[in-house]
Amino acid sequence: MTSALHGPDLSARRAIVTGAASGIGAAVATRLAGLGAHVVVCDIDAEGVARTAEQIGGEPLVIDLSDTAELAGRRFEADILVNNAGVQHLAPIDQFAPERFAFMLRLMLEAPFLLSRAVLPHMYERGWGRIVHLASVHGLRASAYKSAYVTAKHGLLGLSKVIAVEGASNGVTSNCVCPAYVRTPLVESQLAGQAELHGLSQDEVLSRVLLARSAVKRLIEPDEVAGAVAFLCSPEAASVTGTELTLDGGWSAS
Repeated sequence: MTSALHGPDLSARRAIVTGAASGIGAAVATRLAGLGAHVVVCDIDAEGVARTAEQIGGEPLVIDLSDTAELAGRRFEADILVNNAGVQHLAPIDQFAPERFAFMLRLMLEAPFLLSRAVLPHMYERGWGRIVHLASVHGLRASAYKSAYVTAKHGLLGLSKVIAVEGASNGVTSNCVCPAYVRTPLVESQLAGQAELHGLSQDEVLSRVLLARSAVKRLIEPDEVAGAVAFLCSPEAASVTGTELTLDGGWSAS
C-alpha cells in the first residue's frame, strides 16, 4: 500500500542502512523508520549510530565495513538494504596513496557486494527485496582528483545491474540513486580540501567548482535523497530495476 502523502507502508519490512550515523544515511534511516520499517542503523561511528538509532527507534549496529574479511562471513535478514557508507579523498593520481585507493574500494564497492550477498538469500526466500545503492553523479561523470571515489561509484552501478538481472525472478530490485553534491558533513569537508587544491575560498569552491556543472545552483538536501530511496521501495517502483535515479540538478544533461 502507498499513501500519496506519506509513501509506502513498510511496517512489515526490516531495513539495513549503512553510513547512517549522519548525513544521507541518517536521513534515509529516518524516512524508512517513519514509513514503518524496522531499521538497522549501521556505521563505524558508535556515538552517531546510537544517536540515530535512539531518534528513530532503530537497532544500532557498529561495524567496520572496510573489514571485508570479517564481513564475508556475515549473513543478514533484511528486506531492504541501502548501501550508503562512503568517504572521500582528494589527490592527483600520481600522488594518490595506493593503500587509500584500496581502502576506498573495499568500503564503497566490495562491502556493498558482500552486504548484497549477505541479504539476498533472505530476500529470495521471501520473494521480495529492495537494494538501493547510494552512488553519485560521479558514477556517471568524472572529476579530477577523485580517482578512487569515481572508480568505486562507476563499479557500484555495474554491480547494481547484475543484482537486478539475477534478482528479478525472485522479486528483488536493485537500483542506484545518483545525487550531485548533498548538504552533508562529507561535502562540507570537501569544500576545505578543494579550496586548498584550487587556491580558492570555500564560497568560490561552492559556486565555481562544486556547482559549476549543475543547472540548479544549490546543494541537494538529504531529505530529497531519502525521498528517492523511499520511492524505490514503493509498489510503484516494482518494475524499476537495474537503473539509476539521478538527482544532479541537470549536471548530466549538459
